[in-house]
Amino acid sequence: MSFFIRGFICTILLLLFTLFSTPQNIPKENMHCLKCHSSQTFTIYNNWTGKNEKRLMNPFYILDTVRLATGVHKDFQCIDCHSPDYETYPHKSELKLEPKSTCLDCHGGDDTFASFQFERIKEEFEKSVHFTTSGEAFTCSKCHNQHYYKPTARNSSNVGEIVDFDNAMCLSCHNNMTKYQLVSTHKNPQLVEVHNWLPNQALHFMHVRCIECHTEVIDSLMVSHNILPKEKATQKCAECHSANSLLQASLYKYKNIQSRTEKGAINNIISNKAYVIGENQIPLLNWLSILIFIATIGGIALHIVFRIMIK
Repeated sequence: MSFFIRGFICTILLLLFTLFSTPQNIPKENMHCLKCHSSQTFTIYNNWTGKNEKRLMNPFYILDTVRLATGVHKDFQCIDCHSPDYETYPHKSELKLEPKSTCLDCHGGDDTFASFQFERIKEEFEKSVHFTTSGEAFTCSKCHNQHYYKPTARNSSNVGEIVDFDNAMCLSCHNNMTKYQLVSTHKNPQLVEVHNWLPNQALHFMHVRCIECHTEVIDSLMVSHNILPKEKATQKCAECHSANSLLQASLYKYKNIQSRTEKGAINNIISNKAYVIGENQIPLLNWLSILIFIATIGGIALHIVFRIMIK
């Protein structure tokens, strides 16, 4: 097989790979950027040597196109948020100093997104230990990656999925010394050691979010953004493991809203599986107890009817 035929086949395979590996719902205008920013390498012309050279892409600038295509901003063009000057390649070095947009730069004062209460979230966030310690340097993007963010707590009825998604945001800094140093001069704490007072650590980390203990619960907000100092974090078991659990107003809030909407208030009470967080329940026994209750009421009613008839 000749060199040209092999080259032609390789080109066709590369085009097919690009076509099927890149999600189709990403705007076509972004493909110019993703040509480099979804790859491990990029090519640049070296004026010193007069040749094109391959370089390794900074891992912080490599985008996962699959996650990008499922994020809430998937329909945006790159230059909707980034400077149009980025369309010029090679990019000018000073563009790296471009301030990043915050959520309120786009969503502030917009009635379309009023239900998300961005202004209230900003007020709560500015009380948090993150803002009081780092100030304006700690922006929304430190936790909410604009490329991949999804409002999981609002759209998922799977509590495990919500926990995994939210805790990944916390651990992206608190379990990563490189990112932690971007906002702090302190040594990154070892989470296992810091939480050595907590029984069954692994189970707690798997089934509840960090923010359940580390935020102030506010009923009027879906997710509290007032991250408390560690000294004020909840350490009382009964706060969660009780009939009046704090988790009903935080982790299970949206699930309870969904349940009341879909099943109705009565059915929700009957089928409630989380009235005491952490308690193991057997669904069969729940239904048996309901049947026994109904049978008891029915027996009393029949007894009254027969007494009246006999009398």
